[in-house]
Amino acid sequence: MDLGLFLTFLAACGAAATTGAMFQPGAWYEGLNKPAWVPPRWAFPVVWTSLYILMSYAATRVALTSSHPQALAFWALQIALNTLWTPVFFGLRRMRAAMVVMVFLWLAVAATTWAFFQADIMAGWLFVPYLVWATIAGALNLSVIRLNPGSA
Repeated sequence: MDLGLFLTFLAACGAAATTGAMFQPGAWYEGLNKPAWVPPRWAFPVVWTSLYILMSYAATRVALTSSHPQALAFWALQIALNTLWTPVFFGLRRMRAAMVVMVFLWLAVAATTWAFFQADIMAGWLFVPYLVWATIAGALNLSVIRLNPGSA
């Protein structure tokens, strides 16, 4: 593995993680109605840290093949959308706009997963947990909108 390449991808994930630190859920989010199945608050940093490491390692594996530029373009798109979602939802409190971002994020994660499977089977599998988590996050975003129609 190329440690410098891995750290570069991890740094890109750091930008997304920074928005999570800057735009905390806070009292506004705590006051919203949420579904019973919402993950506990402590799970989010644990899951995201794990996912960012897996995403970075997967991207490193694909980058080392150097024959799948579209896969890395999808990776860049998904991390940009990942970085955008938190400020839109928690910063601007625009749940519907965040849902639009989430739809495009989910599509980008799905495309990245598919492209990574084409490039490197292990990289594809490393991305599957992120696709699952993006699905859960999208369902949560939609549920919060539905449970708080006047706040969306």
